[in-house]
Amino acid sequence: MATEEKNKGDMQDPSLFERDVGVGVGDGPRTSLSAGEAEDILALQDLDPALNAKMHLVNNAIDEIGWTNYHWKLFVLNGFGYAVDSLVLLLQSNIAGPAYKEFGEIGYVNAQTIAAYVGMLIGALFWGLSADIIGRRWAFNISLFVSSIATIVSGAAPNWASLGFFTAMIGFGAGGNLILDTAVFLEYLPSNKQWALTFLACWWGIGQAVTGFICWGFLVPSQWNCESTDNCPRDSNQGWRYVMYTSGCLVFAMSVARITVIRLQETPKYRLGTGEDAELVQTLHSIAKRYNRPCSLTLEKLEACGTVRSAHSESRFSFRESFIHLSGLFVTRKIAISTILIWLSWTLIGLAYPLFYVFLSSYLATRGAYEGVGTFDTWRNYTLTNISGIFGPVLAAWMCNLKFLGRKYTMAIGALVTMAFFFAYTSVSTPAQNVGFSCAIAFCLNIYYGTLYAYTPEVLPSAHRATGNGIAVGCNRIMGIISAVVASSANTATVVPIYICAALYLAMAAISVAFPFEPYGRRSS
Repeated sequence: MATEEKNKGDMQDPSLFERDVGVGVGDGPRTSLSAGEAEDILALQDLDPALNAKMHLVNNAIDEIGWTNYHWKLFVLNGFGYAVDSLVLLLQSNIAGPAYKEFGEIGYVNAQTIAAYVGMLIGALFWGLSADIIGRRWAFNISLFVSSIATIVSGAAPNWASLGFFTAMIGFGAGGNLILDTAVFLEYLPSNKQWALTFLACWWGIGQAVTGFICWGFLVPSQWNCESTDNCPRDSNQGWRYVMYTSGCLVFAMSVARITVIRLQETPKYRLGTGEDAELVQTLHSIAKRYNRPCSLTLEKLEACGTVRSAHSESRFSFRESFIHLSGLFVTRKIAISTILIWLSWTLIGLAYPLFYVFLSSYLATRGAYEGVGTFDTWRNYTLTNISGIFGPVLAAWMCNLKFLGRKYTMAIGALVTMAFFFAYTSVSTPAQNVGFSCAIAFCLNIYYGTLYAYTPEVLPSAHRATGNGIAVGCNRIMGIISAVVASSANTATVVPIYICAALYLAMAAISVAFPFEPYGRRSS
């Protein structure tokens, strides 16, 4: 850390974030590359000249301010969204069995999985596009409230169909978090801390681990869980309802924290596109003043760059507005290739990951990997696996900040190692091997996933970032729906689909290397 920052009024020790890349200025070690000379990722893509010029000035100002306690708060509060996204996906899969049993096993067995993915698909598209149209702030503050209320209410669902509806509403509320959290965090980050966006994905594993602990506590005791469908009244099967009540209250507390711990202002880079230059300058100067940091950005400097005309239409709520945000993702050949490859990556991971686990359970059962494993052991192993996933993004954050790896090769390594463990998993025949390989896969997979989460918004144009990211996550959710349908009709005891899923990771590694942009050492545009 620079001596200048140690002497300032920011008392939080950011030792975790001390390793910086050689770009920009901030609270890290100074380099020969000054803020004014730093390169913006999309600066040479012949975009709106006024937007490019203003973006460069804003990036300089954010670098000048550096890392502060404000960013620590954003790291935690945005992390809540990551945690809720993973929590939602796991909740429905964990409570579906006990709930289906209570409701007499009447209805489509995988309905909750499909409901969750449909809700998250609609949520990703809705919150993504709306965040580019009306701003990040409102979507950021509202989405978790929707998810928390729906989670609590779902615990009182009287039948399978109503549970499916509220599961979809939970997914709708949580579906935009991966888009909003990365966009908001990135658009306040100094460039030498952009790797922290990858580190943010550790909250995904924390959300999974919390889900495991909650389910372990409520889905194991016999007094709260039925043994069979024949005798399963509601008062003897409260375990899954307690899981939903507890999780809903936890998410509600997170949503309250989002609007009380920090009064989020609209992000500077969103305001560039709307022409709110004065408000942008005020926001950055207020942060600089609060943490006793310099900020030389002025309204006159921004106005001298001209007027941004490419970010929005004349009418914000129109078909043309949506068209602008979609077409902005293909404005140049290089950006178009980048957008397509990103969407393809999200599609492949969305198919390979859930489909692997669809087939895995039945396959391992035929190999005897579940023999002698009781309910308590099952949830213990489940929790251990989820805890292992926390540390994948931690390693990924370190790797992607190495010059010879960057984001692209970090993703490639994560995908290839995951592929190797997927292939090796076919030899598992004991419970101990099952736990070991599950933990290893959870760790390695999140190296790839965590970096992809961060890479996506880093290389998308700021004015259309949420739309592009929302479609990417939407592609992922569509594949989740397909995997649930496949699980209902395919032969899940064969090994062939597992090999196919593993091979998909090879394709993801190849795509990672082929990405046209490398964010290492460059600033998001």
